[in-house]
Amino acid sequence: MSLIENDQGCSWINQLSKRSNIKSVLNDEDCDWLIVGAGYTGLSAARKLSELHPQKKIILVDAQLAGEGASGRNSGYLVDTTLNDGFTSNKELSNYKKKTDIYKLGIETLKKFIKQYQVDCDWNNSGKYFASSKYEDKIILQNFSKTLSKLGFEHNLLSQNELMQRLGTSFYNTGLYTIGGVLLHPGKLVRAMVNALPNNVILYENSTLKKWENKKNVIYCKFENATITTKKIIFCTNGFLKSLGIKTNYNFPLTLTASMTRPLSENEFKSIKEPKEWGVLPIKPMGATVRMTKDKRILIRNTAEVYNPFKMSNIELKKRSINQKIGIKKRFPSLPDDIIESSWAGIVSRSRNSSQIFDKINDNIYVAGCYNGSGIGVGTLFGEQIAIKASGESSIEINTINNRQEPTWLPPQPFLNIGVKLRLIYERLKANTEI
Repeated sequence: MSLIENDQGCSWINQLSKRSNIKSVLNDEDCDWLIVGAGYTGLSAARKLSELHPQKKIILVDAQLAGEGASGRNSGYLVDTTLNDGFTSNKELSNYKKKTDIYKLGIETLKKFIKQYQVDCDWNNSGKYFASSKYEDKIILQNFSKTLSKLGFEHNLLSQNELMQRLGTSFYNTGLYTIGGVLLHPGKLVRAMVNALPNNVILYENSTLKKWENKKNVIYCKFENATITTKKIIFCTNGFLKSLGIKTNYNFPLTLTASMTRPLSENEFKSIKEPKEWGVLPIKPMGATVRMTKDKRILIRNTAEVYNPFKMSNIELKKRSINQKIGIKKRFPSLPDDIIESSWAGIVSRSRNSSQIFDKINDNIYVAGCYNGSGIGVGTLFGEQIAIKASGESSIEINTINNRQEPTWLPPQPFLNIGVKLRLIYERLKANTEI
């Protein structure tokens, strides 16, 4: 069975130049700090550790190429609000505000990085849409509107005609627009983070952590051909936390698949009324996430499942791509059938109550992750702040993070997988035509 290789399927990554001087773990060595996972969180943690400990030896390691896992393969939404939360009581509203406070900090953290390093990542303050083809979903959006009003988020409820004018499709009948969201190119952003790594950070890629153990406050990390010994370790593997035995009863991985079209031709773009760049998030959890990119491509993500993408054959991926082609045709029937350029899979980490993991396991082991599909800003924020926390320091940001709800306990296997699969089936049936 052929495997889905990280650097061969995703349009975001394929648009980037190939990197050189890629090193893997080949020899035994010691370090002061080891960071496992070189996505938004790990890259951000390494940058901050370098600043705090310029004389220390810092190693950053990833099982794949840095930034080319979920960080470079997502939909490129930097969110300020999410819809799929409960917020009917005062307590729930308070918890929701705590979550949005973290989103705001994530956006500000990224803004600082982009300004400092002069990053071009197609940053677009275009906001985002929550939309549905079902008129009855207007009630959900009206209730959400009340919540946003209470918290001071600028937004507008939109009719089918207004959505048609903005999105170029008559598929959606009801929608809500929020002004605070950002669209960007995730590949360009995470590549800039790789390029911004300081000189005292050693990056090893294509190096899978096989086993780790903590003996008398010394951590031994076994790779294929060598062992790294470290004084302190930070786990930033997000969807792979569970496979490394980290917070196993508080997070679980989900596999998402997505497809992106080639750039639309001038006539194709005219046929959908030449809309400005936009992003639509579904009202139902299993509905489709859809984007119009800066270079006139359409991205669609409408599959979430309990599945390992690195054991997914090309045939299996093609099956999911067909579903995504159908999703595009439902929204844009004038576009040709053979428009999809690439399809890919990636892993995200979820918790039972959609809360993130930010924790000190003991004096020399720390972890940050589980972003529930909203990891661009939050992951960058958590990486920076877990480095501060692991250094024995504090910050206003850490206080805000600690004020969130903690992830709630999950049942053990096989009950967890059974429960998640049944829930996904239920949510998929509810989403129905929105896929």
